[in-house]
Amino acid sequence: MEPVYKILIADDHPLFREAITGVIEAGFGGSEVIETADLDSALALTREHDDFDLILLDLNMPGMHGLNGLISLRNEAPTIPVVIVSAEEDKQVVLQAITYGAIGFITKSSPRAQMTEAIQQILNGNVYLPSDIIRTGKEAQRRHRKDDNPISPELLSSLTRRQLLVLERMSKGESNKQIAYNLNIAETTVKAHVSAILRKLNVHNRVQAILAASDVDFSDYLKR
Repeated sequence: MEPVYKILIADDHPLFREAITGVIEAGFGGSEVIETADLDSALALTREHDDFDLILLDLNMPGMHGLNGLISLRNEAPTIPVVIVSAEEDKQVVLQAITYGAIGFITKSSPRAQMTEAIQQILNGNVYLPSDIIRTGKEAQRRHRKDDNPISPELLSSLTRRQLLVLERMSKGESNKQIAYNLNIAETTVKAHVSAILRKLNVHNRVQAILAASDVDFSDYLKR
C-alpha cells in the first residue's frame, strides 16, 4: 500500500495551488492536502498540525519578505521539512534558501513529471535541487573547501563510530526514519546524532553536512 502523506501548500496563486494539488493527488494517491495563501495562516496551521510530512512554500506570497518567511517557518516548526516552490531561478537565492534550512527547491517552470519526481525524492528523505544548481553548489563547496577546509580529517575523527555511520547514510540522502530503520536505533536517537554531527562539523543544516561529506571515504574512518 502506498504511504499517505499530509502536505501543506502555501502559495497565493489559486491556480498554482490547484496544479500542485493535482500533482500530489496523481502521484501520491490518498494524501491529505491543506492549502493556504499567506505566511501567517501557514504558521498558524503548523501550530495546529505538527504532523505535516511536508510544506511546499512559495517565496513571494504575502508576509514572506523573501527568505525571512522561511526562517520564521523553520523556527516555528523545526521538525517539518520545507521545500521552496518558486518562479525564482537565481542560483544565489536557491543556495541561500538551503542554507536557511529548506530541504529542496522546485522551480515553478518544472514540467509536471519532474515536479512529481522532486516531491517523491523529498518525501523519501532526500534533498532536491535543480540539477544545474547542485553542480555549481558542489563546485562552490569544493572551492570553499580548498580555502579553509571546513571538514578536515580532525573534525571527522572527532565523530563517534555511530555518528560516522549516521553521516554516511545522510550523505546517501536517507531520511532520519530510514537511518533509524537501517541502523536499528530509535528515530529520536538519530535526531540526537544528527544534531551532534552538525555541531561537530560546524555546519548549520543537513544539506551543508551532505555537501561537505560528499567526497569523504567513510571506509577509511570506519576501519578504526
